[in-house]
Amino acid sequence: MPNWISRLMGGGANAPVETKNFAGHTLISLSALGPANWSQRGFASLVNQGFARNPVVYRCVRLIAEAANRVPLVVSEDGKKLDEHPLAELLKRPNGRQSGGEMLEAVYAYLQTAGNAYLQAGIVEGQVRGLFCPRPDRMKVVAGADGWPVAYDYTAGGRTMRLRQDSEPLPNVLHMALFHPMDDHYGMAPLEAAQTSLDIHNAAGQWNKALLDNAARPSGALVYSAGGGNLTEEQFERLKSELEQGFAGAANAGRPMVLEGGLDWKTIALTPRDMDFIEAKHAAARDIALAFGVPPMLLGIPGDNTYANLAEANRALWRQTLVPLVVRVAEELSNWLSPAFGGAVVLPDFDGVEALAEDRAALWERVGSAPFLSDAEKRAMVGL
Repeated sequence: MPNWISRLMGGGANAPVETKNFAGHTLISLSALGPANWSQRGFASLVNQGFARNPVVYRCVRLIAEAANRVPLVVSEDGKKLDEHPLAELLKRPNGRQSGGEMLEAVYAYLQTAGNAYLQAGIVEGQVRGLFCPRPDRMKVVAGADGWPVAYDYTAGGRTMRLRQDSEPLPNVLHMALFHPMDDHYGMAPLEAAQTSLDIHNAAGQWNKALLDNAARPSGALVYSAGGGNLTEEQFERLKSELEQGFAGAANAGRPMVLEGGLDWKTIALTPRDMDFIEAKHAAARDIALAFGVPPMLLGIPGDNTYANLAEANRALWRQTLVPLVVRVAEELSNWLSPAFGGAVVLPDFDGVEALAEDRAALWERVGSAPFLSDAEKRAMVGL
């Protein structure tokens, strides 16, 4: 049975001889030029392409959420930390399905992947009995006449529930959003800023996988050098169509073919070593880590010598990324919940964080060596 090349070049010994010549087409390239394909923006698309498929994004989000969750949030009233307090009990067990750590981990993770995190208060008889963390893609801002949110619509299971912000003793919903210069209500996630590098990293992995599946050989060009002259116009168009459908694209990279009828293979594409996909993936991975504020050294990405050692990279993560994030979430919770709990506030306790031990020791030394401060002032400065 003749293969597709034989059918293209005439079909067999008894096939009629084609006399019409089409000059000028003797080289058929398999290189496909066109605009880049980018993943769609939006929470669902970015999470599917990033968190669910990209190991760098997954590790960045998990690292930030788990590390930030290690910082305990304590309740303070009149400058005193209280272990026994209704607000402390609420933060410890916000609802029947989650612990406080699980809820806060979801908050930190949603801020990294969606740029928005929501907490809904369960209010019964004027008292806050529970806190819930809904998915950000199910919440929609309902703006009033002045443009400020007056309610939030929560949609799930085909039903929409409106959560008003004029409830007592506090608004139904706390909306935490990272800064977005072009949006009045919704935040911009680090995952959205890393979209270009995310697509490059994923595409490099797909290309390398396709090369491995097809004997790790790149594409090239076909040269027609038969003694009969050039390909006819019909032969050229059919051959071009067959090559594009069967051999072009990342999914068909390096796919072998059978040549006959005056066709010769000429490699014109760069080799994988010349294109250096591994280094391209590492560069994209570093850009992804940069968007999340995670030192690449902590992710095992080679080629990054910005930090002298792993301990310094870990301190940089805490100083530049985790501490601002935890402080912001604690302030948001405090401003939201304080009116319902007699003015009690929520504070982060960084004393137990090993990576910040040197910073805390330096603070204690500076405060302790200041003779012009009273003991009460010193205690206040170190957070006691």
